[in-house]
Amino acid sequence: MASTPESKVKRKVNAILSALDCYYFYPMTGGYGRSGVPDIIGCYKGLFFGIECKAGKGKATALQCANIDEINRTGGHAFVVREDTATLEFIREELDHGLANVRAVRRQ
Repeated sequence: MASTPESKVKRKVNAILSALDCYYFYPMTGGYGRSGVPDIIGCYKGLFFGIECKAGKGKATALQCANIDEINRTGGHAFVVREDTATLEFIREELDHGLANVRAVRRQ
């Protein structure tokens, strides 16, 4: 991974997901891939998730936002992580929040 500000965020998130014992990967978006897919796709305790990593004042594009919304709408959990939120606590809270939402929908 190149040493860009965003790659530093991805490395932090990578370490956190490993510590949480998540299955995850970085999808390829060129050729047969799908554009706008979050930087990291994975599974946490049965929850499908997507994480878009941003550095500095970077913002998710309209296409990235559409993919995040689609993941959330269909029962997964997707969110943006920034340099200042790339912490174990933030990511664990986001993933646990996603799990709670899925359980609530299943009870209905």
